Amino acid sequence: MTPEQQFELLACGTVKIVPEDELLARLRTARPLRVKLGVDPTAPDIHLGHTVPLFKLRQFQELGHQVVLIIGDFTALIGDPSGRSATRPALDSAAVEAHARTYAEQVFKVLDPARTEVHRNSEWLAAMTLKDVIALAAKMTVARMLERDDFRQRYAAGVSIGLHEFLYPLLQGYDSVAVGADVEIGGTDQTFNLLVGRDLQHDAGQPGQVAVVLPLLEGTDGVQKMSKSLGNHIGIAEPPEEIYGKVMSLSDASMLRYYDVLSTVAEADRQAIRDGTVHPMAAKKALASELVGRFHGTAAAADAARFFEERFQKRSAHRPKLVRLEGADDIWICQLIKDVGFAPSTSEARRLVAQGAVRVDGRPVDVDFRFRRGRDRLLEVGRRRIAEVTWAAG
Repeated sequence: MTPEQQFELLACGTVKIVPEDELLARLRTARPLRVKLGVDPTAPDIHLGHTVPLFKLRQFQELGHQVVLIIGDFTALIGDPSGRSATRPALDSAAVEAHARTYAEQVFKVLDPARTEVHRNSEWLAAMTLKDVIALAAKMTVARMLERDDFRQRYAAGVSIGLHEFLYPLLQGYDSVAVGADVEIGGTDQTFNLLVGRDLQHDAGQPGQVAVVLPLLEGTDGVQKMSKSLGNHIGIAEPPEEIYGKVMSLSDASMLRYYDVLSTVAEADRQAIRDGTVHPMAAKKALASELVGRFHGTAAAADAARFFEERFQKRSAHRPKLVRLEGADDIWICQLIKDVGFAPSTSEARRLVAQGAVRVDGRPVDVDFRFRRGRDRLLEVGRRRIAEVTWAAG
């Protein structure tokens, strides 16, 4: 590809590139660019939200560029405040280390190991002295930090901001100096951090990195950013039938969003889904098969489709009842059974639960169970009553 063709491909699906002309200029040098992504191992599994930047990295690799993956084992001890309304709880080093190992294994479901350089940022951050940290902190003002939306909103609302949280963008930015990044990729919530890295590189006498900003993927609730801590994630290492089932639980609007952000199907096929030419159920099945196949293979995708068909469709004499809830993010199981019309009262629903006749996503539940947005999907009462439950956005 010409540099201009590379730029067009790489720009596809991005929110913005800062600055665009510099990325094109670097592509014109015909040398492999060093393209950085930092991930903090705050949870054991990589989910579909993480794969948005990973697949952009794979595009860079296929064009001959070098990916530099930073496992933020040191910065994870602080916790990324980006997009947060409160201070993150601290993680202990043992948990971070365990998560870091799983991240290093899972990223190669997407990335080409031959063109991936992996570092842990403890390699350089753990060696910094207090004098080094003070010198780094001197490169940033409090006023500049408060330009960040999340910090500004917390400050205005009187919500505490730990001084250590101000260090996070500086340490992430220093990672770019340490590895000599030409490009850094991140979600929209990372824009400030990416530009801090660019500034620190300029200060160190390096060409500032280009920031490639990508959209964030909402979780299965269709509202909040995909996150394991919110229970609205789809992990790429989850069993195929779990991935398939979670995709099938998406609202129609979320399904379209996932097609736009994750799918590789042609634009004409996506348009057919948008305009209703393709039935939403068929579109979800195709998307579920595509995503399972991407991480587990086509045979596993076919098995997961059969599993879903047998468990959740053929067992019922009719299609699952589609139920859309509004309001609170969870509901008492007995109230839900009554509301969907599977029992005339909550007392009758209690009796059904006590008899073991009620299952959620194939698992029996007790009378204290609460059906939760983004986590639970299919309600079964007996062998013939089944409801697919989603929440309205909002």
